[in-house]
Amino acid sequence: MSCPFMNKKCGKISEDNKEENWLTYGRYLHLDKILGSQQCQSANAENGTIVHDEMLFVITHQAFELWFKQILFEMKSISEIFRVERIEERNMLLVISRLNRIIEIVKLLNSQFSVLETMTAREFYDFRSYLQDASGFQSLQFRLIEIRLGVNEETRILPKGKHYAESFIAEDKKELEVAHEDSSLFDLVNKWLERTPGTESDGFNFFGKFRSTVGSMVEAMRVEANECKDTTRKPSLLQTHESTKKLFSSVLDEDEYNKARRRHDRRLTYKAMQGALMIFTYNEEPRFHVPYQILQTLMDLDSHFSKFRFNHACMVQKMIGSSSGTYGSSGYQYLRSTCGDRYKVFVDFSKLSSYLIPRERIPPLTKLIEKSLLIHDFETSSFDSNYVSNCSLNFLSRCRTSF
Repeated sequence: MSCPFMNKKCGKISEDNKEENWLTYGRYLHLDKILGSQQCQSANAENGTIVHDEMLFVITHQAFELWFKQILFEMKSISEIFRVERIEERNMLLVISRLNRIIEIVKLLNSQFSVLETMTAREFYDFRSYLQDASGFQSLQFRLIEIRLGVNEETRILPKGKHYAESFIAEDKKELEVAHEDSSLFDLVNKWLERTPGTESDGFNFFGKFRSTVGSMVEAMRVEANECKDTTRKPSLLQTHESTKKLFSSVLDEDEYNKARRRHDRRLTYKAMQGALMIFTYNEEPRFHVPYQILQTLMDLDSHFSKFRFNHACMVQKMIGSSSGTYGSSGYQYLRSTCGDRYKVFVDFSKLSSYLIPRERIPPLTKLIEKSLLIHDFETSSFDSNYVSNCSLNFLSRCRTSF
């Protein structure tokens, strides 16, 4: 049996079979350009000898940048899916697949730090001066990833009191400006959540039911505390009642919620928060399985980027201690300060876990919302005519375009 790959069409290396026209492995990957781009600055010293560990430093950071390019490529495709008003189910699954791919890439990037750490602080010191002002702080692609994800510009750390854009040349600044003008992934997810079916005040009105349920739950806690005869247990019950009441008021009271947004303690709009909370509450409903996975995956993405920042900070501390970075930042101290929640994009989803209510208190879904949630891509005409005549066509239309 002949090789199926060596047929007439694909067996030819080139149309004219000339060696200079062969599409070889190296030519396909442009390996001559990639492998020829490791230019160690120490080679330009008077003795012309490359400091051995500079090659490792260069290759590792070039590998970082190649993977950053792939992350940006995946993020662009994900954002394009979220731009449409109604996202088809198969595209939602594609979003999860590509988000998971980004997560795996970030995991790989985290593992690369262990390779760099085979270089000692002394070995790094031997060529550090050749870097001059060059610094990972100036990674254009990493800054673009932050912007495309939606890192809050208002809560960034300003090393030396200057915005990070000041460290870039004019051409790169322009690219950063263009990225800022576009909607970030956070912006697109926020708008998507605002369209969550069941949050409409004139429909299922999830948040109205949630508010009523929480009110009943808090009142039951108050009654239990007041009727408790155990003097040692009663103070604890009263404290639990007050803390629970205060906790839920931060989301039930729109004014309080918006105050938290102004303090940068919350980022989702009030409407988007309601949509996310509904997805968390009814995540076992078939229609919310995939949206719930998306929110979980976005939280995982945040976590892995935080690990990346932390691993980077720890490596820098080992290499330069408390010295300043090559660009002039405080080095480890600056990097350590970027590991907190202020650089997380989807931290609001994690905070929503505080507002889950007992399963037995979850407001039951109506027959209408149950039926609409069970149907992923439906047309009004697919419903039984008698059923449609008794339902709000306006509500059905919103459900159809929500996700």
